[in-house]
Amino acid sequence: MTARLVLTTLICAGIVCFSGEHGPAAGNVKAAAAQGATTVDDQVDLNVTVYNTDIALVRDVRNIELPRGTFDLSFIDIAATVNPATVHFRSLTEPSRVNVLEQNYEYDLLEPEQLLRKYIGRDVTLVRTRQANGTTQEEEVTARLLSYNNQPVWRINGEIVTGFHADHIRFPELPDTLFTRPTLIWSLDNAGGSRHRVEAAYLAGKLSWNADYVLTVARDDKAGDIDGWVTLTNGSGTAFRNAKLQLVAGELNRVRDNFNRMLMADQMRTSEIAPAAAPMAQEAFSDYHLYTLGGKTTINNNETK
Repeated sequence: MTARLVLTTLICAGIVCFSGEHGPAAGNVKAAAAQGATTVDDQVDLNVTVYNTDIALVRDVRNIELPRGTFDLSFIDIAATVNPATVHFRSLTEPSRVNVLEQNYEYDLLEPEQLLRKYIGRDVTLVRTRQANGTTQEEEVTARLLSYNNQPVWRINGEIVTGFHADHIRFPELPDTLFTRPTLIWSLDNAGGSRHRVEAAYLAGKLSWNADYVLTVARDDKAGDIDGWVTLTNGSGTAFRNAKLQLVAGELNRVRDNFNRMLMADQMRTSEIAPAAAPMAQEAFSDYHLYTLGGKTTINNNETK
C-alpha cells in the first residue's frame, strides 16, 4: 500500500502542520521493512552513567535477530544528542563474528518544511476548501514545486505561480531519506548465528546532575536533619526506561578526549560494584566519585528528576 500524507499549510503565513490520515509514520519505518531494524521493544538492559559536565555514557543492550552475510541494521530509539564519533557497536553473543563495515547517523527528521524541500522538482496536489451553496467543497490542483526559498514557487498549468494559498498539500509518498526519530544505521557482516545480544554504547549530551543538601534545624537549635538529593535533568531527546543509573563527579577533561578509555573504565567499575543496600551507594576511584542507584529508574525526556 502506498502511503498517503496530507499536509495542512498556510502558505503565505509560512505556518505548517500535519493533519489527516497517513500510512507509515516515517522513513525509518519504511526502511525497517527492507532491512533489519531494532527498537526499544528489543531492549533487555540499559545503563546510563551521567557525569556532572552535561554528558552521559549510554549502554543499550538488545536481543535481536541478525541475518547471515552483509546487511543493514537500523538502531532506532537513541538519544537525539548522541555523538556519532563515540558510538561503539558489538555482539555480546559472538563479538568476533559480527563486524561493522559502515555507520550512518540519520537525523534528517520528518518536518513539514523538510518534506516540502524533498519534493522540489516533483508534483504534489494542492487542495483548497471553498464554501458554495451552504456546502464545503474541495478544489484539487496538481502543481510541480520548482523551488522553496522562504516561499514555494509552483508550476501550475504551464505557468509559474507564487503566493498560491492551499489548505492542504497531498504527497503521494514519504521520501526514504526522512526519519521520525534519530537513527543509527550500521552495515554489518554476520558470520555467526542468527540470534544475538548486541550492545550499542555512546556518549550523549544534555544529561546532567547535581547534588542539593537541605539542613532542617530543630526549634531548640541543638539538633537538625540533613537531606541529600540528586537532581537529574534529561534534555537528550529520548526517555531512558528502567535504566541502571550511575552518577560520576570529577573533572572529565581527560575523559572527554578519550572515549575508549572512559568506556573501558566504566565497564570495569560496573563489574566490580556490589549491589547497593542503600538507595545510593558511593565509591571513590582515582579523582572521581561514583554514585550507584540501588534499583532501576525511568528518566523521561525533558524531565528533572
